[in-house]
Amino acid sequence: MATIDIQGVRHAYDLTVPTPSTPVLVFIHGWLLSRGYWQPLIERLAPAYQCLAYDLRGFGDSQLCQNSQQSDGKTLALAGSESASVAVSRYTPAAYAQDLAILLQHLNISNAWVIGHSLGGSIGLWAASQMPECVKGAICINAGGGIYLKEEFERFRSAGQQMLKLRPRWLSYLPFIDLLFARAQVARPIARVWCRQRLIDFVMAHPEAALASLLDSTTEAEVNKLPQVVSQIEQPVYFIAGARDSIMAPKYVRHLASFHSLFQVDGDNVIEIPDCGHLAMLEQPDAVAGAIRSLLDRHA
Repeated sequence: MATIDIQGVRHAYDLTVPTPSTPVLVFIHGWLLSRGYWQPLIERLAPAYQCLAYDLRGFGDSQLCQNSQQSDGKTLALAGSESASVAVSRYTPAAYAQDLAILLQHLNISNAWVIGHSLGGSIGLWAASQMPECVKGAICINAGGGIYLKEEFERFRSAGQQMLKLRPRWLSYLPFIDLLFARAQVARPIARVWCRQRLIDFVMAHPEAALASLLDSTTEAEVNKLPQVVSQIEQPVYFIAGARDSIMAPKYVRHLASFHSLFQVDGDNVIEIPDCGHLAMLEQPDAVAGAIRSLLDRHA
């Protein structure tokens, strides 16, 4: 694990060795998760592509501290970016995309494809929009939406807030409690090691980051921005959906995908994986890795 200070927060990341192939694959995890969930995919893809996985601000090993200087709605500028300074709140997908821009600049990565899961998919789309000179394409896994259903989003936000109130750190020491995560949001039970990791990430996520990233990413205004963002991205954008995803059903994945030009040109830019829930990179790593290779080959 390596670290870098980004806007006052120490960010943790893992970077595999360079390979002759380009681009660099940049993996962005979802809400209440961490970079470790990408390991099955990285093991399959790293022989051909250099891979970067990092923890979002406030999650995993990128923990906030009392001295962290957060943006809090201030205008942030991307050094060397074609995009102008953008006023953002501290936990929107756009704000997290600007963290990623700083990380890529620090690592001198100028040719990347972003691969994001769930919330990480939204962050990846914003990164593609903000950094077209650097991000050459995006692949969203178990990510979609772009349609605001008031009652459903209110229930989701309320349930998320209640869940965040019930996560004392001693919870991770209770025997067998991690087994609650074995079937949560997935089509088939995941391995015990991932149950344990989900429990750890659940209780360790910083309270401010966990709550604010949930609320800031699910407002009506933020949800309605996504189709606009997707429609303006000129780089290739693809979506990988789980056929049995109860969090982001394939119909909502296709809805957001339909706003990109590839949907009209190629007829479809969505790959649907059978017998797969909301954690495709753990449930079906071979299928997901194969899909990623195939998509990258199209643009080699």
